[in-house]
Formats: sequence, structure tokens, C-alpha cells
Amino acid sequence: MKSAAAGSWTPAQRSAVIASLLAWVFDAFDFFLMVFVLRAVAAEFGTPITSVTVAIVLTLAMRPIGAFVFGRAADRYGRRPTLVTVIVLYSVLELLSAFSPNLVFLICVRALFGIAMGGLWGVGASLTMEMIPPSARGIVSGLLQAGYPTGYLTAALVYALLFPLVGWRGLFVLGAVPALLSIYVMRSVYESTGWTAAQGTKRASAAAVLKAHSRLAIYAILLTTAFNFFSHSTQDLYPTFLEVEHGFSPGTLGTIAVIYNIGAILGGLTFGSLSERIGRRRAIVAAALLSLPIVPLWAFSGRPVLLAAAAFLMQFMVQGAWGVIPAHLNEPSPAEARGTFPGVVYQLGNLFAAVNTTLQAGVAAHFHNEFSVGLASVAACVAIIVALLAGFGVEAKGMRLAAARSEVQ
Repeated sequence: MKSAAAGSWTPAQRSAVIASLLAWVFDAFDFFLMVFVLRAVAAEFGTPITSVTVAIVLTLAMRPIGAFVFGRAADRYGRRPTLVTVIVLYSVLELLSAFSPNLVFLICVRALFGIAMGGLWGVGASLTMEMIPPSARGIVSGLLQAGYPTGYLTAALVYALLFPLVGWRGLFVLGAVPALLSIYVMRSVYESTGWTAAQGTKRASAAAVLKAHSRLAIYAILLTTAFNFFSHSTQDLYPTFLEVEHGFSPGTLGTIAVIYNIGAILGGLTFGSLSERIGRRRAIVAAALLSLPIVPLWAFSGRPVLLAAAAFLMQFMVQGAWGVIPAHLNEPSPAEARGTFPGVVYQLGNLFAAVNTTLQAGVAAHFHNEFSVGLASVAACVAIIVALLAGFGVEAKGMRLAAARSEVQ
């Protein structure tokens, strides 16, 4: 697998992986900046934190629209031009967030940002999975998904170092930098061989694809809903939990976030690679179940060192399970709609899990702002659900997605 995953790749394959990875890193960076500044935004606009979390809810809720619109564009016009469009769009919207005059404007901009964010994952994943050798999908799947916690880690570093200097508005200005990535995509990335090979064939409508693959779609939506609850229940409110319940400074909070995102990156790479040997489903089940004994330490510890260690282990498992998903969703997806199908089912899962932040904040408020109760209860439940859905689900490991490598430039 080593040669297939590295030395024998063509420049086109390497460029596709780099572009998709960086696009997802920057997209996650832009999203998680909002997570870190909930309290600051609430203070400036004179509103409770729960009101500001509506911006996160709408960002997540709007992502299926972006997945469908940009997914269909990727199936019709190509993965490459669609990827460029999405990168520029989410960068511009991040910049607009910095100039919000009030909370309503910010919430509206973050909703539009959700559309752009929703279009990125499916387009980038299909471009990459259709280009690389089948034997490299596991490790590349983990690598791509590691882009999400890498973006979170970057946001944590930027928050810890620059928030005291530039405030939340300055952080959003920095979030516009990813627009420069579009230049690299236009210069270095080739169109997907899978999309090129499909040209000239009759395209099925979205309704026809959904009807023909309805059972797969329903299962994939249920799985990704559980996965999104798993991810967001262990990430979105954790900085607020550390800040409000434990009174940690931005420096301490940022340091802990860096530590647990390193765990997330390592977990995605580990379980993504492992899925090539033991299968996609077994890798997911193992990661989900191994998170359960970590939950009490992760949510109820009092010392920063213990919280950091537990958060590292928790994200190692959570993002370890996620590291399998890009390959696991793309492999069984219908070829005529691979730009649309994985992204839409993934983002519909995000839609149904969008209530997570408000749900956990509401549980915390019910228990006198004990965020630990909301975090632990949801995380433990969804870990079990993820394991069950993955364990009894479908798998198409090794499915041919693209033309032979010799056809790739």
C-alpha cells in the first residue's frame, strides 16, 4: 500500500489530494472561529450565548442546500470549477461576518456561509476518491477527514494568539485568506477522471437517482446524522464549557483545543488507514465503542491536565471513526451522481444534527449551567448509535470509481 499511496502517484493525483485537503482545512477553520467567539459576540451584541448559537445551528442547517446545489454543479460542469467557486464564496462570506452591524446580520451571513460550506465536502471528496488508487483510499480518507480537526486546531491557535489583539472581528477578517487557495486549484488541479469518463452518458435527475438508491440514501442519512451528533456534541460547546464552567483563560482554552485536535488528526489517520486492513465498518465500530470509557474523564474532570488528556483521547476516537467516512460514503455512491450523493447525505445528517448545540446548551441551562451533563449524555448515546448503525450497515470497500491510473495525467 505504501507505493500506491505515495511514490507511484501522478502529479495530478497529488494535486487533487492537496487541494481538497486544504479546502476542507480552511473551511473548518472558518467555521470553528465562530465556536470560539460565541461569548465575545454575545457580549458585544448584548444577548445570551444561546441566541448566538443560532448562527451555528443555521450554518449546519443550510449545508444540505449547498451540498445539493454545488454537488449537481460538480456532476454537470466538473469537480474542479465547482471547487474553485465554493472556496471563493465561503472566503467572501467569512469576511462579511467581520463587518456585521448586529446579530441578525451575522446570523444571516453565517446561514449563507453554511451553503458554501455544505458544497465543499462532497465535491472535494469525489474529486479525490475518483483520482487516487483504490488501495490508497483508506489512508487518504483519513487524511481528508483530518483536515476538519486541522482547521479546528488552526482556529484554536489563532484564537489563543490573536483574539486578545484583534478581537472576534479581526479573526473573521483572517478567515478570508483561503480565497488564495483557488489560485492553486486553477493552476495545479486537473479534472476528475471519473467525471471525465462519464461525459457523453445520459445524466439521471436527482429524483431518479434517489428513487433508484432510496434504501442506501436512507441508511446513509441515518448514519451521517449519528456521526454529526457524535462530532458536534464533542466539539462545538467544548470551548464554551472550558471557559464558562472552568473559567479557563483564552490561552489555556486554546492550548487544550490544540491538544485535542492533534488527537483528532492522529485518530483520523490511524483508523482511516486501519480500515484498509479490517474494513470500513469494523474500524468505525472500534473507534465509536472505544470512546465510551473516556466520556466520564472528558466531561467531569476538574484539572486542566486531565481535561486535555481526556479530550485528546476523545477526539482520537471521534475523528478516528470520521476518518473512514470519505471512502465509506463515496464507494457505494451511484457513479452518475457521485458529486451530489455523498455530500447531500452527509449534509442532511448535519441538518438533522444541527440542533445539537442548542440542545446541549439547553440541558446545561436546566442543570444550572452544568455543561458537563449535556456533553456527556449526548456523546455517550450517539457513540452507541454510531457503532450499531455502522456495524449492521453496508460496505463497498475497493469499489472501482475512476479510470485507470495510466489515464490520469
